Amino acid sequence: MRHRYSHLDPDLIQRLLAEMGLRRLFNQLLLQSGGDVEEAMRWMRMLQQRGFIDENVDLDAFFAQLTDENLIGQDANGNLTLSAGGERQIRRDALDEIFGGLKKSMSGYHSVANAGQGTERLTETRPYHFGDDPMSIDSIRSLQNAMKHNDPAGAIAITEEDLEVFETEHNSSCATVVMIDISHSMILYGED
Repeated sequence: MRHRYSHLDPDLIQRLLAEMGLRRLFNQLLLQSGGDVEEAMRWMRMLQQRGFIDENVDLDAFFAQLTDENLIGQDANGNLTLSAGGERQIRRDALDEIFGGLKKSMSGYHSVANAGQGTERLTETRPYHFGDDPMSIDSIRSLQNAMKHNDPAGAIAITEEDLEVFETEHNSSCATVVMIDISHSMILYGED
């Protein structure tokens, strides 16, 4: 069984288990197996044998729960398949992963809770670091810092350590795609 999942990252497995538990791991394995429910189950058992999944976890009960929740079912030949509900669950997980993992970027209007180099200026300041935008220097705070170590009767000498810059809010960019099914079956049955 060293074919399709020989590239599985043990850290990814541990992260998925820690974040969302067995269901998230099972969904990830389903994606990797191209929707092959039986193969995903085999890999869950193999992961338990290798110690990634606690030996006290009853995988048969977990699989039975997926069947009870109508996430997996059987085809006419008795093979386990992913049901429509299971497909929706995977799509939902994929969207959660995409939108839950938005990162900071230079442009866009999707606010994220990170401060640093961005586009929206905040009132907070921080020490200047090489590479910061010179236009974001807080001249008043920088001048106050310089005055603390200069003789009031002499000229004010500003050093790099005196400089402070305004924090900016990161905005995340995100492309949105709307897909419309205009296949023959959708047109034939008049569905929107």
